[in-house]
Amino acid sequence: QVQLVESGGGLVQAGGSLKLSCAASGRTFSSYAMGWFRQAPGKEREFVAAISWSGDRTYCADSVKGRFTISRDNAKNTVDLQMNSLKPEDTAVYFCAAGWRYIATQQDDYAYWGQGTQVTVSS
Repeated sequence: QVQLVESGGGLVQAGGSLKLSCAASGRTFSSYAMGWFRQAPGKEREFVAAISWSGDRTYCADSVKGRFTISRDNAKNTVDLQMNSLKPEDTAVYFCAAGWRYIATQQDDYAYWGQGTQVTVSS
């Protein structure tokens, strides 16, 4: 079992940057694909970025490609989401997730979820 705790959310102006971090418990962190999802008010939760067990493969949603970067440190059991050039439409609660597939973009492929961290981008 894995417990996930996100941090790093906050309020930022459009064009600014934030770095989200997700700390995972457990000794098998390197066996999990990790992903970031987000849910804006009144909308369904959507995929943002994913990274493979070893970190050698990453995927990003088209809406964040070129602005967001996902990375992981298996020695520290952490996964980060660096968000640059933020836009008001990036405002959402961001969730970290862990799954058994090598890498995954679908929510159903993730078994463990954090509580989320709020990101608000002002115009």
